[in-house]
Amino acid sequence: MKKTIKTILLALCVMLLWGSLFPCIKLAYVAFDIDSSVSSNLLLFAGMRFLVCGLVILLFCQATHKDLKIKSVKQWAMVIAIGLFAIVLHYGFTYIGLAKIDSSKTAILKQLAFLIFIAFSFVFFKEDRFTVNKMMGAILGFIGIVVLNLDGTEFTIGIGEILVISASCFMLISNILCKKLTKDVDAVVITGYSHFVGGVLLVLIGICSGGDIGSLSVKSAGIFAYICVASIVSYCLWNSILKNNNLSHLFIIKFTEPLFACVFSAILLGEDIFKWQNIIAVLLVSLGIILGSFQRKRKVLSEQKDESRDGDERE
Repeated sequence: MKKTIKTILLALCVMLLWGSLFPCIKLAYVAFDIDSSVSSNLLLFAGMRFLVCGLVILLFCQATHKDLKIKSVKQWAMVIAIGLFAIVLHYGFTYIGLAKIDSSKTAILKQLAFLIFIAFSFVFFKEDRFTVNKMMGAILGFIGIVVLNLDGTEFTIGIGEILVISASCFMLISNILCKKLTKDVDAVVITGYSHFVGGVLLVLIGICSGGDIGSLSVKSAGIFAYICVASIVSYCLWNSILKNNNLSHLFIIKFTEPLFACVFSAILLGEDIFKWQNIIAVLLVSLGIILGSFQRKRKVLSEQKDESRDGDERE
């Protein structure tokens, strides 16, 4: 019980940090005087963020004598794939999409792939089985995403929304890969290497496409430092939690990320988070997650009773 509570609290800390990053990135665009209409600028900024994060994490691993060796070509391939999906594709699409739509809306849209995973997790992990409740939960979640994009009485979806939903899928893939790799490699080491690889690739893409990082000031440096620290702490915690916990359960907690993002967006950016679309979308997606997880919890309790009954019969 204590272990479960600890996991939930750590996961909530991660969601709080991730939620705070959405408006902070928008503040960074202004502080650095970055032209957010130019994609190469955003990619270069994202690359600098993760290059710094990766270096700091690897230096920390070296200082604490963690084993930095990746022992096989397969493990290296997975590390590079995590860097590609989690950093290059996920954050490349997120940063560009974030420049086009509200940060609170971005945070909610990024949950779509995780809702779908809750319904179809059995495809990736044999311990998760298909259930009608999970399917219904995913459908409710999808309807919530549709409601979120209603403009008046019409459904609208633009390039910003498409990019963010795609980013959600890339992040899901990286979580699945990381879950598998943490069986053999330290989670913090994986985070360091994947951030560094992803950061290098994004910086190269940004520079080659003519990106400009903007101007440095005390304010912009402070915001950038917070973004890096929050990224380092949150990703190291999250990847460590992935190792010993079921992804379906963690992704239920992940829905608090857009709630934190909405609160921080209202505080830092003055965004209107009380639009009827947002409220209904949050309710529908929340209901979908609760419905999708209920049958699993009931199943676990049933299995525990069966095991207890079998034990009594043997005695």
